[in-house]
Amino acid sequence: MLERFFKLSAHKTNVSTEIIAGITTFMTMVYIVFVNPQILSAAGMDASAVFVVTCMISAIGCIAMGLIANLPIALAPAMGLNAFFAFSVVVGMGVSWQIGMGTIFWGAVCFAIVSLLGIRSWILTNIPKCLRIGIPSGIGLLIAMVGFSNAGIVVASPATMITVGDLSSLECVLGALGFFIIVILASRGIHSAVLISIAVVTAIAALMGDIEYTGIVSMPPSISNTFGELDLAGSLDVALMGVIFSFALVSLFDSSGTMIGVTEKCGFTDKRGRFPRMKQALMTDSATSVVGAYMGTSTVTAYIESSAGVAAGGRTGLTAIVAGLLFILVIFFSPLAAMVPGYAVAGALVYVGILMSSELAKIDGKDLTESAPAFITAVMMPFTFSITEGVAAGFITYCVLKAGTNRWREIHPGVAIVALLFIIKFAFVDGH
Repeated sequence: MLERFFKLSAHKTNVSTEIIAGITTFMTMVYIVFVNPQILSAAGMDASAVFVVTCMISAIGCIAMGLIANLPIALAPAMGLNAFFAFSVVVGMGVSWQIGMGTIFWGAVCFAIVSLLGIRSWILTNIPKCLRIGIPSGIGLLIAMVGFSNAGIVVASPATMITVGDLSSLECVLGALGFFIIVILASRGIHSAVLISIAVVTAIAALMGDIEYTGIVSMPPSISNTFGELDLAGSLDVALMGVIFSFALVSLFDSSGTMIGVTEKCGFTDKRGRFPRMKQALMTDSATSVVGAYMGTSTVTAYIESSAGVAAGGRTGLTAIVAGLLFILVIFFSPLAAMVPGYAVAGALVYVGILMSSELAKIDGKDLTESAPAFITAVMMPFTFSITEGVAAGFITYCVLKAGTNRWREIHPGVAIVALLFIIKFAFVDGH
């Protein structure tokens, strides 16, 4: 039955290989079930409920991807967008997490419409490469900033805005240790480097009495505190349109880029970056984000860690399904997740930030009309603690520089319209 459904022979794989690949993928990305509750709890959400929802939506997304698209791509709440939701939208803008979750919902709906109508390629083709690189890079810098803050390495300062923290403190030392463990293990090709780091730091913290042992296994906590609690009407405020746009745009870039990267490793993509069942994959991704927001978690996306499973031989949706089933098992380890201190995941945040911001190396530094918008987009995100402001600054900078250097023809009308809308937002919405 598995052979017929997943076409294993046609993909030159077998059940045992797919199972091993699924386990590999799971081990590389399971850290999200520990990191996501830590981040979303900063927005006032119930960490225990978020843990369960993270496991559930990851399982749903992975299994759906396997069954509907038959691709070895795993889904889970996105790193970066969870920090944007918690620290920029909820804490920074002062809205409730329920309204913030509503913006995620509407952003996912927009992503679903784009996927359904098949205009994804048009959008990706016409948004400048420098902005497509600057956006994920900026998110990486923002994530790293959150990581440094969680470890107490950087703290607020009335004189210089931020400054170095107490580097002799336990949280700084263990946070730095966690980061070094990840980078060293990842450099040695160990796929579960992040999970190992979180486990080691948490164990040391427990031995030093900094956290209290609460057990390892239990029945899953209730998700009633987050399930269906989003505010759909309140999130449609004009002031939040930029946030919704940012969630939709980043989801589109993130998912599309990851899926193309993973399927390329499988040998599935053509010269234009298209791969089999692309529409089904994108629809599965966006639909899972809609469901995830309703359940109570941040935007769901395809994980680049899926490439680890591909490297292990995974070629079909059976790989994703195996990963999804393992996420279901993790639901029963909520006491373990509750013990993980914030500084134990700090290293993971900085590490992911490094991976995402490395995209800046692809920018042509000789053309300032390309490098400047990418740079402005990237640095504005951590400096303003907002993905929306970074995206806005990038679009506006791109249009101004191209126009100012008499390169009007390089500005696509859609890009100009988005830049104009952001200018209107700054002038008439944010200014009042």
